[in-house]
Amino acid sequence: MNSIAATLAQVASDLRGVLSDDTLAGLSDAERAEVLRGFGEVSRLVDAVVVEAVATADVEFGHRFGCRGMNELLQRALLTDGPSASKIVKAADLVHRDMNLVSGERLPARWPALRDALLDGAVGIPGLLAATNPVEYARTRIGTEERLWADEVLAGHARGLVDDVDADAGDGADAVDAGEKRPGPSATADDLRQLAATLAMVLDPDGAEPADRDAQQGRFLNLGRLHKGAHRLSGSITPEVAAQLQLIFDAFNNPKVGGAPAPGVTFTEADTDTDDAGDVFNTDPRNVIDSRTPAQKRHDALAAALGIAARHGDMPTLGGAAPTLVVHVDAKDLAAGAGWATLPGSGAPVPLLVAAHTACTGAIQRVLFDEGRIVGITTTDRVFTVHQRRAIIARDKECLIPGCHVPASWCEIHHVTEHARGGPTHTDNGVPLCWWHHRSLDHSGWEIRMNAGVPQIRGPAWWDPAQQWRTPRLSTPRARARRTVLRI
Repeated sequence: MNSIAATLAQVASDLRGVLSDDTLAGLSDAERAEVLRGFGEVSRLVDAVVVEAVATADVEFGHRFGCRGMNELLQRALLTDGPSASKIVKAADLVHRDMNLVSGERLPARWPALRDALLDGAVGIPGLLAATNPVEYARTRIGTEERLWADEVLAGHARGLVDDVDADAGDGADAVDAGEKRPGPSATADDLRQLAATLAMVLDPDGAEPADRDAQQGRFLNLGRLHKGAHRLSGSITPEVAAQLQLIFDAFNNPKVGGAPAPGVTFTEADTDTDDAGDVFNTDPRNVIDSRTPAQKRHDALAAALGIAARHGDMPTLGGAAPTLVVHVDAKDLAAGAGWATLPGSGAPVPLLVAAHTACTGAIQRVLFDEGRIVGITTTDRVFTVHQRRAIIARDKECLIPGCHVPASWCEIHHVTEHARGGPTHTDNGVPLCWWHHRSLDHSGWEIRMNAGVPQIRGPAWWDPAQQWRTPRLSTPRARARRTVLRI
């Protein structure tokens, strides 16, 4: 056994030891998060070993082992599937280094900086492919210098190195000069994909037209024959059509937005006095249970949209309106932070945080009772207007929590300084948060503040051990890239 194989065997043995005796089951939450972070690094290094082993092999390597090619060999050696093997081969092509026929030395890889990040464990196969795919798509229209510049930017992003253009002036000894790099949380594959797409647009300003030509040429929609009582629908649609269709799905299926009822049969409560009332323990008189899968819901939304389109003018709208959920809570309980809230109709008890969450994006209506009689009504409107919401969406583009790429148009607008504590309903005090991150903000470890009207985020220790305030900058790399390209 050679030294590399012996090292890998020892790693495998150590991992088997970790998996024995329910060691992982007894971990605390902090320990479990640290284990996942550590395994992420190990997993990325395993990706690097596999990719480098493939990248340094010759074209006949798979044939010598009785396989049709490298893809089949990887499936057999790694016990993986065809698509996963194809991704490994593609990643190996990106970091492959040709041999200099004169000196015998290996030449630089096509993506040298990302190759170094791969070998260091800063990025794995998914991140490498996500970072390179948008630029590789336009490879014939992007020069070598521009590609290598993008390589450096993407590798730095993968390592979590960011330009310190937003460092607080009041940080004292921790402050650094503008333009310098400082370490931060590493980028996810989705983060790299978004940055790479932005860089590709900057480096290839004419790339939209070829991509659009490809989309127009490849668009199709097929309605299959009747099979088992249903027709198969298949196709490929252009981005603008997909965006419109997604908005229709959201309008019908987003539980936070009103919409038309699902089409089809409506079940009503059976008469329990008759002999054929059925099993009362398995009935759903209020139609609370929705057994539909997400795919079935999208089907029903499309069916309803087509019916509405035939009538015109009745299409439900989405965006610009706060959730219409109503929550009942005693004012004293809300002020004390103890007790329960209830939902009208069912009277179901819910935690107070549901009331606080709903009130953040809606209105508070106070009703004063005196021995059962309503003696006073006051309303506090704290809803961001349509124009404010559009401005916040344009500024932040997506959910403010790093790594969450829910579009801002689908998000709720959160008061950074609570309205109850004097926070204004103003763009300088509003940020987009997806429903889940808004609901869990108080106990998730994420903190948000506004710095001169610019949102800043501070994450939990497992995400950012430095615990620094950081400014999400989705558009900054693009602006800097455009300036750099102009200098080339």
